Formats: sequence, structure tokens, C-alpha cells
Amino acid sequence: MIITTVERIEGKNIARTIGLVKGSTIRARHVGRDIMAGLRGMVGGEITEYTKMMAESREQALQRMVEDAEKQGANAIVGLRFTTSMVMQNASEILAYGTGVVTE
Repeated sequence: MIITTVERIEGKNIARTIGLVKGSTIRARHVGRDIMAGLRGMVGGEITEYTKMMAESREQALQRMVEDAEKQGANAIVGLRFTTSMVMQNASEILAYGTGVVTE
């Protein structure tokens, strides 16, 4: 599956536009991670526990978007975007979305 943030794929012809494809995940913070993050927050620096959690969340949302695209018959995704929103205290949604297309 070709995935790009731009609206066209160099060297490929978009034969058909499928439409919106998306994938999301909602993750809640973990008490153990919160304790480590709190300690890091006091001394400064990157909060690696949250960095890792968000990276895993983006990958899961991306994989779910690819599955949605394949289910709809797309073989590529253009215009990939990520967005994050808080759905409740201590829980965030990561959404990956783009336009599913069929390329030749």
C-alpha cells in the first residue's frame, strides 16, 4: 500500500478515487507511566513513556486506516493526516485519515 501526505503519487496515475479512509485508537494513560512522567516532569527532559505510547498509537491508527482502505478496494492512500483529540480525562484518540485511491 502506497501512503503519502501529498495529493498525488509521482509516476502513478490515479484511476479512481475511493474516498475517505480512516483508522483510530483511543489510549488511556497508565498509572505506572504517570508516576515516571511526573518524576521526569520535575527534572525536565523528554517523557519517553508517553512518546512511546503515542508512537504505538499512531502506528495502530495507521494500520487500521490501511485495513479500511483495503476493505474499500483502494491500493493507495493520498493526503494522509493525523489528528489527536482528548475524549475524556486521561484518554486521547489518535485518528489517521486520508483519501483512498486506485492507482495504475
